[in-house]
Amino acid sequence: MSSPQETNRSTSEVSVVADGSAQYLTFTLGKEEYAVDILKVQEIRGYDAVTAIANAPPFIKGVINLRGVIVPIVDMRIKFSVGEATYTEFTVVIILNVLNRVVGIVVDGVSDVITLPPEQMKAAPEFGATLDTKYIKGLGTVDERMIILVDIEKLMSSRDMELMDEVAA
Repeated sequence: MSSPQETNRSTSEVSVVADGSAQYLTFTLGKEEYAVDILKVQEIRGYDAVTAIANAPPFIKGVINLRGVIVPIVDMRIKFSVGEATYTEFTVVIILNVLNRVVGIVVDGVSDVITLPPEQMKAAPEFGATLDTKYIKGLGTVDERMIILVDIEKLMSSRDMELMDEVAA
């Protein structure tokens, strides 16, 4: 028997707790705070050297060998055009399991695991053709903070990310 506090994997794209809340791992890119579904996160590790792949787009930093699995590494700062891609001791790689493949995303830092009830989540604003929001699931509010909820499955299944399949092969 499961308690209301347990997280249940539902048919929706995020982990949903019994009261309708969703759990996310938050991270920073520049001055902005983003979040991904906690169930997609496999592990968090420090940024380490990657093996560069010739002719890969700039946002694909290369690959790493993670316990025998070749993992493409995507720098989210470059992908989202958010600030300079500088690597410090605080830079981390979030290893995700998305769409039956393992991928790493480089972020400035990991903040927290949060639970957002439905009333703290809003739909992504429409900006028309000037800004691509198809990878934004919505916006979450925690205290005075605004958190951008990333639809990591849409991002990783997008056309430009198909290149990652080629990189990992």
